Amino acid sequence: MREEEIYQVRRQRVFLVLSGIFLGSLAMLNIVGITRFLDLTFHVFGLKIPVTIAVGILPYPVTFLCTDLISELYGRKRAADMVWVGFLVNVWVVFILWLGGVLPGASTEVAIDAAGRRPLFFEIQEYAFLIVGGSMVAYLCAQFCDVHLFHFWKRLTKGKHLWLRNNGSTLVSQLIDTVAVILIAHFFSKNGLPLDPDKGMWVQLIVMIASGYVFKLLVALVDTGPAYLAVKLLRPYLGLKQYEEVYSKEFSDSSVDTQTST
Repeated sequence: MREEEIYQVRRQRVFLVLSGIFLGSLAMLNIVGITRFLDLTFHVFGLKIPVTIAVGILPYPVTFLCTDLISELYGRKRAADMVWVGFLVNVWVVFILWLGGVLPGASTEVAIDAAGRRPLFFEIQEYAFLIVGGSMVAYLCAQFCDVHLFHFWKRLTKGKHLWLRNNGSTLVSQLIDTVAVILIAHFFSKNGLPLDPDKGMWVQLIVMIASGYVFKLLVALVDTGPAYLAVKLLRPYLGLKQYEEVYSKEFSDSSVDTQTST
């Protein structure tokens, strides 16, 4: 096998791995979503710092790392294509959850148990419908913002300072996503968010937004090192020189786009 053919196989393989992690994380967070909230409250010098995050937030920062790596190595078009595929995955998740709810259940299924609860599937379905509905809007806005800002900073710095475009694009897009998801989940659901009726609504919403965003911010800062390492290792593995990208329009062959560094 020729060297260029080897690089072609590697480029396709790496793209599939990054896309698989991205889409798997996206599907996971939309299913688990807000089914559980984690209380990570801590104290600093006697001061209580309330931190409440949805369990669905845990895999979400990984999606931004994947889009940043694909943007860096494969170009803006490939990253944008993956965002749209992620949107279709959201639609697919909703469809399967809807279909599973309308089809007749087994004869042994109990509609309402002794505690007045429905089968677990319907509880997951209710939460998933809520989070997917809200996250579809937030997802498209945040991910396209991430891709756009990543390439804006890349052009501005002429391909240098990966840390700037990696963190700058992610931090802005994560803020958009966090605010949109929390507000949509609260105002378009009956009891989707665990709010205490004895406390101020906006105070609790702000705590949730701030908690989720700070968590994502910390993860974004921490993943700068892995992002640098991944790019450093993958460029020679993919046969790319510094600042080169796999050419989007001819992804199936071994062409590379050398104009992105100018």
